[in-house]
Amino acid sequence: MGYKVAVAGATGAVGHAILEALDEVDLPVDEVVALASSASIGKEVSFGDQTLKVKDLAKFDFEGFDIALFSPGGKVSAEHAPRAANSGCVVIDNTSHFRMDPDVPLIVPEVNADAVMGYAKKNIIANPNCSTAQLVVALKPIHDAVGIT
Repeated sequence: MGYKVAVAGATGAVGHAILEALDEVDLPVDEVVALASSASIGKEVSFGDQTLKVKDLAKFDFEGFDIALFSPGGKVSAEHAPRAANSGCVVIDNTSHFRMDPDVPLIVPEVNADAVMGYAKKNIIANPNCSTAQLVVALKPIHDAVGIT
Protein backbone atom coordinates (compact mmCIF):
# COMPACT_ATOMS: atom_id res chain seq x y z
CA MET A 1 0.00 0.00 0.00
CA GLY A 2 1.36 3.40 -0.98
CA TYR A 3 1.21 6.87 0.50
CA LYS A 4 -1.33 9.58 -0.14
CA VAL A 5 0.62 12.77 -0.85
CA ALA A 6 -0.51 16.38 -1.19
CA VAL A 7 1.70 19.00 -2.85
CA ALA A 8 0.84 22.57 -1.80
CA GLY A 9 2.14 25.24 -4.15
CA ALA A 10 2.01 22.80 -7.05
CA THR A 11 1.76 25.47 -9.75
CA GLY A 12 4.96 27.27 -8.76
CA ALA A 13 8.49 26.45 -9.89
CA VAL A 14 9.32 24.63 -6.65
CA GLY A 15 5.99 22.79 -6.74
CA HIS A 16 6.78 21.55 -10.25
CA ALA A 17 10.22 20.41 -9.05
CA ILE A 18 8.65 18.63 -6.07
CA LEU A 19 6.24 16.75 -8.35
CA GLU A 20 9.09 15.81 -10.67
CA ALA A 21 11.30 14.60 -7.79
CA LEU A 22 8.40 12.72 -6.22
CA ASP A 23 7.91 10.87 -9.49
CA GLU A 24 11.62 10.00 -9.71
CA VAL A 25 12.13 8.62 -6.19
CA ASP A 26 11.25 5.10 -5.19
CA LEU A 27 8.41 6.07 -2.84
CA PRO A 28 5.26 3.97 -3.10
CA VAL A 29 2.51 6.46 -3.88
CA ASP A 30 -1.15 5.59 -4.31
CA GLU A 31 -2.44 9.13 -4.74
CA VAL A 32 -0.97 12.57 -5.37
CA VAL A 33 -3.03 15.72 -5.23
CA ALA A 34 -1.88 19.12 -6.50
CA LEU A 35 -2.91 22.10 -4.39
CA ALA A 36 -2.63 25.84 -4.94
CA SER A 37 -4.56 29.07 -4.47
CA SER A 38 -8.11 29.49 -5.69
CA ALA A 39 -6.74 31.34 -8.74
CA SER A 40 -5.18 28.07 -9.92
CA ILE A 41 -8.17 25.75 -9.47
CA GLY A 42 -8.54 23.52 -12.50
CA LYS A 43 -5.09 24.24 -13.93
CA GLU A 44 -3.16 21.14 -14.87
CA VAL A 45 0.26 20.01 -13.67
CA SER A 46 2.28 16.94 -14.55
CA PHE A 47 3.16 14.10 -12.24
CA GLY A 48 5.07 11.51 -14.25
CA ASP A 49 2.74 10.40 -17.02
CA GLN A 50 -0.31 11.70 -15.16
CA THR A 51 -1.99 15.07 -15.45
CA LEU A 52 -3.31 16.41 -12.17
CA LYS A 53 -6.00 19.07 -11.89
CA VAL A 54 -5.15 21.62 -9.23
CA LYS A 55 -7.44 21.82 -6.20
CA ASP A 56 -7.98 24.71 -3.79
CA LEU A 57 -5.56 24.50 -0.87
CA ALA A 58 -7.83 26.62 1.34
CA LYS A 59 -10.70 24.14 1.00
CA PHE A 60 -8.73 20.90 0.88
CA ASP A 61 -9.39 18.28 3.56
CA PHE A 62 -6.10 16.58 4.47
CA GLU A 63 -7.83 13.82 6.42
CA GLY A 64 -6.45 10.46 5.29
CA PHE A 65 -3.36 11.93 3.63
CA ASP A 66 0.02 10.75 4.87
CA ILE A 67 2.39 13.45 3.65
CA ALA A 68 2.00 17.07 2.57
CA LEU A 69 4.88 18.75 0.79
CA PHE A 70 4.48 22.51 1.21
CA SER A 71 6.04 25.27 -0.88
CA PRO A 72 3.29 27.86 -1.33
CA GLY A 73 5.05 30.76 0.44
CA GLY A 74 5.53 31.46 4.13
CA LYS A 75 2.21 33.19 4.85
CA VAL A 76 0.25 30.42 3.17
CA SER A 77 2.22 27.70 4.97
CA ALA A 78 1.63 29.51 8.28
CA GLU A 79 -2.11 29.18 7.72
CA HIS A 80 -2.48 25.79 6.07
CA ALA A 81 0.45 23.61 7.20
CA PRO A 82 -0.85 23.41 10.81
CA ARG A 83 -4.28 22.51 9.46
CA ALA A 84 -2.76 19.65 7.46
CA ALA A 85 -0.62 18.58 10.43
CA ASN A 86 -3.60 18.60 12.79
CA SER A 87 -5.41 16.20 10.46
CA GLY A 88 -2.62 13.65 10.97
CA CYS A 89 -0.70 14.43 7.81
CA VAL A 90 3.08 14.85 8.19
CA VAL A 91 4.01 18.21 6.68
CA ILE A 92 7.41 18.88 5.12
CA ASP A 93 7.58 22.63 4.69
CA ASN A 94 9.95 24.25 2.22
CA THR A 95 9.12 27.85 3.17
CA SER A 96 10.86 30.05 5.71
CA HIS A 97 7.93 30.11 8.12
CA PHE A 98 8.79 27.19 10.45
CA ARG A 99 12.60 27.30 10.20
CA MET A 100 13.13 29.01 13.56
CA ASP A 101 10.28 27.29 15.43
CA PRO A 102 11.86 25.38 18.33
CA ASP A 103 9.15 22.70 18.09
CA VAL A 104 9.78 22.02 14.40
CA PRO A 105 12.97 20.17 13.43
CA LEU A 106 15.06 21.85 10.72
CA ILE A 107 16.34 18.92 8.69
CA VAL A 108 19.01 18.34 6.07
CA PRO A 109 18.96 14.53 5.75
CA GLU A 110 22.66 14.22 4.95
CA VAL A 111 23.51 16.20 8.10
CA ASN A 112 20.97 15.59 10.87
CA ALA A 113 18.46 12.97 9.74
CA ASP A 114 18.16 11.65 13.30
CA ALA A 115 16.63 14.98 14.39
CA VAL A 116 13.57 14.22 12.29
CA MET A 117 12.04 12.35 15.23
CA GLY A 118 11.23 15.75 16.74
CA TYR A 119 8.54 16.25 14.11
CA ALA A 120 5.89 14.71 16.35
CA LYS A 121 5.55 17.89 18.45
CA LYS A 122 3.73 19.65 15.60
CA ASN A 123 3.72 17.04 12.81
CA ILE A 124 5.82 19.47 10.75
CA ILE A 125 9.37 19.21 9.41
CA ALA A 126 11.19 22.28 8.06
CA ASN A 127 14.11 22.48 5.71
CA PRO A 128 16.56 25.35 5.24
CA ASN A 129 16.87 27.37 2.07
CA CYS A 130 18.80 25.84 -0.80
CA SER A 131 22.10 27.66 -0.25
CA THR A 132 22.16 26.77 3.46
CA ALA A 133 21.39 23.12 2.74
CA GLN A 134 24.28 22.90 0.29
CA LEU A 135 26.64 24.66 2.69
CA VAL A 136 25.91 22.43 5.69
CA VAL A 137 26.29 19.29 3.58
CA ALA A 138 29.77 20.51 2.60
CA LEU A 139 30.65 21.52 6.18
CA LYS A 140 29.44 18.32 7.88
CA PRO A 141 32.54 16.19 7.07
CA ILE A 142 34.80 19.01 8.28
CA HIS A 143 32.81 19.32 11.48
CA ASP A 144 32.97 15.57 12.01
CA ALA A 145 36.74 15.51 11.42
CA VAL A 146 37.94 18.53 13.38
CA GLY A 147 34.91 20.35 14.74
CA ILE A 148 33.50 23.71 13.76
CA THR A 149 32.23 26.27 16.24
